[in-house]
Amino acid sequence: MFVATQAHIRRQFLVESLLLSLLGGLAGILTGVLVTFAYASTQGWAVVIPPIAIIGGLGGALIIGAVAGLYPAIRAASMSPTEALRS
Repeated sequence: MFVATQAHIRRQFLVESLLLSLLGGLAGILTGVLVTFAYASTQGWAVVIPPIAIIGGLGGALIIGAVAGLYPAIRAASMSPTEALRS
């Protein structure tokens, strides 16, 4: 029988938060690239997207996801399972 410790629960919440942030960041980057490409094409401009913009967008999404997931992770780890199910 496996018993989840507070560290396991905290880690699971943070991993879920980071995964959702990563997926959201990738979707945002893809949308931004497509919109930039479409607009630049209609104007006859060359499409230039600096790699630092892509890295910064993804990094920002991950940092925000980690910060936003930290409090719920700590709170969930400190609750008993029955108390967590009730709330």
